[in-house]
Amino acid sequence: MLRATASKSSRSDALRDDRRGVCLAAVTVHSENQLLKGVSRSFYLSLRLLPPPMRDAASLGYLLARTSDTLADTAAAPADMRIHSLDDFARALDGGGRVPCWPLEILHAPADARERVLLESTGHLFAWLARLPAAEAMLVREVVGIIIGGQKLDLDRFGAADGGNPVVLTDDMELEDYAWRVAGCVGAFWTKLGLLTLGEGFSKQDSGWLMERAVAYGKGLQLVNILRDFTVDLANGRCYLPLADLHNAQHLLDERRRWLDRAAGWVGEGFDYAETLVSRRLRSASVLPAMLAIETLNLLREAPLEVRVKVPRSRVYLSLIGAFTGRVR
Repeated sequence: MLRATASKSSRSDALRDDRRGVCLAAVTVHSENQLLKGVSRSFYLSLRLLPPPMRDAASLGYLLARTSDTLADTAAAPADMRIHSLDDFARALDGGGRVPCWPLEILHAPADARERVLLESTGHLFAWLARLPAAEAMLVREVVGIIIGGQKLDLDRFGAADGGNPVVLTDDMELEDYAWRVAGCVGAFWTKLGLLTLGEGFSKQDSGWLMERAVAYGKGLQLVNILRDFTVDLANGRCYLPLADLHNAQHLLDERRRWLDRAAGWVGEGFDYAETLVSRRLRSASVLPAMLAIETLNLLREAPLEVRVKVPRSRVYLSLIGAFTGRVR
């Protein structure tokens, strides 16, 4: 009788949980590598190349940032719900809240099943964070917190925008600030983590020199994404390029060319950065995104504005070989 009552109670609890949202702390069925392969695309290659002392924190930082990115970009869920979810996520990262229990509207919203698996694995990621050495965990919390701030700013800025009512960034500083918040800070994290875990085995350059180029490199990678996704974003009412006149085709092309040049310059800092790194694996892991970004920029310069370019898989693997053998430019 007691077992029967307990069974009914468990079923009732499960139904209540299903109605209010699934608590994700117990979802640990997918390994770190499975998660990374599912959502990181080419960046998975860089993470696998990293020296072991850096790999855990860098991989976890990436997955947490992808989790917040999924929360922010899931357009099927209302903007206020996404902002609330990001707030819960940030509080939990800061240690001021429980592991988030995402509403079903959030869990079911991503069209990509791999992103749904990532959301369902939030508890696993927080358990992983708890296992990291304290100094590494602090760096992970810091960088993901900055990224979440950028994503919330993005939702506030573009929350009411649509294709018929686009919102345009007002000046270069707004674009550079956004690129710092969601990617430049990642360059800083990569550098801090390398210096922390590898010490003098990280780079032949001093930390100030490295940080300046790492931030520019991260911003450049984000700018490449913005330029690649320009027409898709604009169709959804988001214009990250600070255009004075959206309807002036020549102005748009001139500004696009200007930002393509800016992206190439920032990404170029990544090559200089990687050349100073001590180990071959570390140089390969750090330079591969720059090589793929240059491939993307070359395609963008040749393609019509409305075409969304993609580096072929064959070029990705050729770049990987080039990164590892030192043939990077």
